[in-house]
Amino acid sequence: MTDDGVQKAREAAAAAAEVAEKLQAEAQEAVRRAEEAAARAREAADAAAAPVNAAPPSSTGPLDAAAIDAIRAGYAFEGPALEMGALVNGDPLADVPVRIPLAMTNRHGLVAGATGTGKTRTLQGLAEQLSAHGVAVFAADIKGDLSGIATPGEGNEKLLARTAAIGQDWTPASFPVEFFSLGGHGQGVPIRATIAGFGPLLLAKALGLNATQESSLGLVFHYAEKNGLALLDLADLRSVLQYLTSDDGKAELDGLGGLSKATVGVILRELIVFAEAGFF
Repeated sequence: MTDDGVQKAREAAAAAAEVAEKLQAEAQEAVRRAEEAAARAREAADAAAAPVNAAPPSSTGPLDAAAIDAIRAGYAFEGPALEMGALVNGDPLADVPVRIPLAMTNRHGLVAGATGTGKTRTLQGLAEQLSAHGVAVFAADIKGDLSGIATPGEGNEKLLARTAAIGQDWTPASFPVEFFSLGGHGQGVPIRATIAGFGPLLLAKALGLNATQESSLGLVFHYAEKNGLALLDLADLRSVLQYLTSDDGKAELDGLGGLSKATVGVILRELIVFAEAGFF
């Protein structure tokens, strides 16, 4: 290597060393900043975890006259309402009724409380008053607690004293009730969906049909809707299937591809199993 080559190599090595030193200094500076940021984060976390002196609890004693007047004014409105009771300020105040405007009962609500605090009685009172106003109520009454509104209640001294204390004149009354049964179990009107409401796609999934059978079932629904045929139950669907594969009904679907007897046979067999399981 010539002297010029050696000199160039030395210069390149010096430049590389200078760059390396610069990068090392930048890395050390980055590490220092990261350590400082971590220290600040730890201090902030420790400060957040430190207990804070809670504010002293507000007074839980009886409300003063101004507060009572404010509550009375808040429930003073015109129009039909559901009477929920009266303000309890140590003792019930019959002149401060707690009411819900009837027009507001389409909002969401929550009745919460421990066991025995009157949640079911509150729901029963809501259902009775809504019924008295001509508003139908659908209630999922798993244990039958609300079914008693179908017959007049029986009064007693404790009940009459309680209702009088909150400004109510209680008289026994019954309300119209219709019991429903889910799935046909127990007493009541069975709640069932119609075949038309179920739809071909969902019914095909429930029957475990393949793609070809599913499309054929959709064709049957299309034919029934086009011709005004009500598909209310499985018997209606079976009748349409049998008609469309008969000599008289084959021509009805010629322009739409028709139905295979084998496919219809599979659907009919699955419908029998479906019916035996208690559906529709």
